[in-house]
Parts: sequence; C-alpha cells; structure tokens
Amino acid sequence: MNISVAEKLYKIGSVAGCSGLSVKTVRYYDEMGLLSPAVERSPAGYRLFGEAVFNRLAFIKRSQALGLSLQEIKDILQVRDRGELPCSEAKQHLTAKVEAISGQIAALETLKGELQGILNRWEEQPSPECITRTICPNIQRD
Repeated sequence: MNISVAEKLYKIGSVAGCSGLSVKTVRYYDEMGLLSPAVERSPAGYRLFGEAVFNRLAFIKRSQALGLSLQEIKDILQVRDRGELPCSEAKQHLTAKVEAISGQIAALETLKGELQGILNRWEEQPSPECITRTICPNIQRD
C-alpha cells in the first residue's frame, strides 16, 4: 500500500463510524478486495486504512444505490487500481442495468394489466358453486 508516512491511519471502527457502515460491512468489503490498496495491517494485526478508503466507500455506497452488485463494483475498482479511469467499465455496467430494468418494467406492466383485469371483473358476491370449488373465485377465474 502506498500510504505516505505522514498520512493518518484509521482503525476499522473509525472507518465504519465515519462512513455510516457497520464494522462487519467494512470488514466484508475488505475481505472481498474492494478496499485494497487502501488497507494495511498494524504489527498487532489490526486493519489500518488510509484516507483513500473514505472515497472508495463513498463510491461503493453510491454504486450500490445505482443497483450495481459488489462484483460489478469490484470490476470497476480494479480498473481504477491499475491507474486507468474506469468510466468505460462503469458505463457498460450501467447500460446493462438499464436494459435489465427495462425488462423488469415490461414484466411489471404485464402483471399490472393482469391485476387490473381481475379487479375490473371483480364480483363481491360470486355464485355459490364458485365458492365451493375455489378458494377465491375472483383470482382463480380464467
């Protein structure tokens, strides 16, 4: 890790508190490799984080809010860690996410239409024969 001698190092509890994440989450991100190279170990084995960890955690949180998985975020961070700007990689992931959301919207619109159709044909008092043959005739009607 390239932490300068004068840079302040933070223990995991401080990082968690300042970033609004739990210690368990920060530890998990570290174990996944999302925080490297921003982490090193003290002689006693404690994780020590440089200032760069806060930027990485902010990026991770924002990326998750946009729907990216931790693996997708890791892919983007690995490009950055090679010294390259990862915007092209991020754009690919976001484009794929938009396509997936479009598919989900189409499926939800279909479901909405089906539900609206059921509600439009809803009978408060179905016929007695329907009641004995079904659990809810309004839902089970073809």
